[in-house]
Amino acid sequence: MKSEIEVKFVDVDVEDIRSRLKTAGATLEHPMRLMKRALIEEEHHAAENSFIRIRDEGDKTTLTFKRRSLPDETTTIDSTKEIETTVGDFDTTVEIFSEAGWKYITLQESRRETWYVDGAEVVIDEWPWIKPYIEIEAETEEIVRSATEKLGFDWKDAVFGSVDVIYQRDFPKMSVRGIIDVKDARFGDPVPGTFLG
Repeated sequence: MKSEIEVKFVDVDVEDIRSRLKTAGATLEHPMRLMKRALIEEEHHAAENSFIRIRDEGDKTTLTFKRRSLPDETTTIDSTKEIETTVGDFDTTVEIFSEAGWKYITLQESRRETWYVDGAEVVIDEWPWIKPYIEIEAETEEIVRSATEKLGFDWKDAVFGSVDVIYQRDFPKMSVRGIIDVKDARFGDPVPGTFLG
């Protein structure tokens, strides 16, 4: 498995980010599109802070195994390990896992726009109930830091970890781990009561 080398910057203005990307000479790879994902987390996955993700990305469907640092460990730019491949169809892949006894614990919607600048992938992400954020990912930390600087962000504002880190920050009274514990997370749905304490 390889390390994901990525950083997030939260609470961004989407039009401002697009302007910064254009000024930096970034290339738009994929306009904003709706994505959906199903996460599978069996008991042994939970114990090692891992899960299986099936994601419909609009132009392809990916199947990914992710393992993150344990909750008592420090989360860094490269704490998440993953292995990923493409599969033919979202619904069929979900059904295969379900028939094998591994049903998804959450079905999530998000929107994503993908850009590239100087070897880094920059995505603008929108999720239910939180403000948009960007994620910068590359093969090395140096490339990520360079893109961060080019886009005018301060490294001290960097956020590491999954989207649940943002949910935990925005909903400090939540009684669950984050969006991973919401059975259906869709745009337009009310904020779950478990997020409000």
